[in-house]
Amino acid sequence: MQIRRVVTGQTEDGTSVFVSDDVVSDDRFAQLWGSDDAVALPTDGAAPSWSGFFPPACGFRFLVWTIPAGPIAAEPGALEAVNEKFPGLLDAMELEHPGMHTTDTIDFDIVLSGEVYLELDDGAEVKLTAGDCVIQNGTRHAWHNRGGEPATVASALVGAPRRR
Repeated sequence: MQIRRVVTGQTEDGTSVFVSDDVVSDDRFAQLWGSDDAVALPTDGAAPSWSGFFPPACGFRFLVWTIPAGPIAAEPGALEAVNEKFPGLLDAMELEHPGMHTTDTIDFDIVLSGEVYLELDDGAEVKLTAGDCVIQNGTRHAWHNRGGEPATVASALVGAPRRR
């Protein structure tokens, strides 16, 4: 999938400018922007500093991701490749319940194409199609694509402190 990312910023005198206009492509995940801290404005549009797949409290991530149709079979070495490319992603995943995960984030998701099912703790599910939105409040969940075509979702993840 190819995604065009246009970034704006401001010059020292306060003029708004286009900083970059790039095509970002990836097989499954396109990490478009993020920060590990709150960003102070104005900004010159330079990419903020961030590390790890999920943001810490007050940080954020913006990504577009695609779930292939049908069950996902892990090829040999696939987990190592995912961990290398997206550090911290697998740390949130439950190996005994494939796909289930919990993160300390509030996620704003919108289905761009296809259909996906969002599953919660007790097996409750909701079917989502293009245009449907989800506000995921740090709950344990999994995504499933039971349709015949890939499903693409845009997500903004905001780090939040979890009360223990």
